[in-house]
Amino acid sequence: MIGEPELDAAWETVGVARPAEELAPREREAGGPGARRPWLWALGGAAIASAVWAGGLYAFGGLPVAEPEVRYAVTDDLCGQFKAPALGRAVGGFTDSTSNKAGRHPAMDWASCSYDGDSPDGSGGFSLMVLVELHKKTDPGPEFALGSYYERILGADVPWEEMPGLGEQALVRSSEAGEGLQLRVRDGGAVFSFEVMFFGLSEGEPGLRGKEAPPPDQDALTAAAVEDARALMAALRKG
Repeated sequence: MIGEPELDAAWETVGVARPAEELAPREREAGGPGARRPWLWALGGAAIASAVWAGGLYAFGGLPVAEPEVRYAVTDDLCGQFKAPALGRAVGGFTDSTSNKAGRHPAMDWASCSYDGDSPDGSGGFSLMVLVELHKKTDPGPEFALGSYYERILGADVPWEEMPGLGEQALVRSSEAGEGLQLRVRDGGAVFSFEVMFFGLSEGEPGLRGKEAPPPDQDALTAAAVEDARALMAALRKG
């Protein structure tokens, strides 16, 4: 084990230049390595120590992380503020709407709303789920393309497609069966989610088998969802 005197001696020898008479002529002309190398070592060590220190702070949350900009506000009655008129026209009209739940938390405010309707021929129905999340502490951008929790649990084989010109980032995709639509929009710390679903009654009603009304054209459904997304964002935007 190195004792304290040995440690003192070891530190004393660091960075001490050799006397000039011990240097070779070429070393004396260049100023000698002993006069410069300790300073380079010190500077390099300080830079490495600073990088390690900063990395440690990032790893343990020591440096503050910028909070996302929240440009919107939500109400407890989302359905009362947003009627989804474009999607309602596209699917044939909603017959019912329900403001499901809303919450306030230091990390996130959120509200949801659902709309339901029946096919004109009574062979099935459709629904629209709308969810607004206002992330106040962490940026939702890095995880945005992963979708919601239940989507990751259930899995989905249909990839997301970029939808330019809507918020900072927008993604859209059809359901796996090709009937339905999902649209997600991110703008600052806000995430807006729309999901349109169609379902039939023919399995339980033999007389209706094969008589379901076809769902709207996918392009028309996407255009209606984009129109309603813009309307919702305008309705909830602050100022």
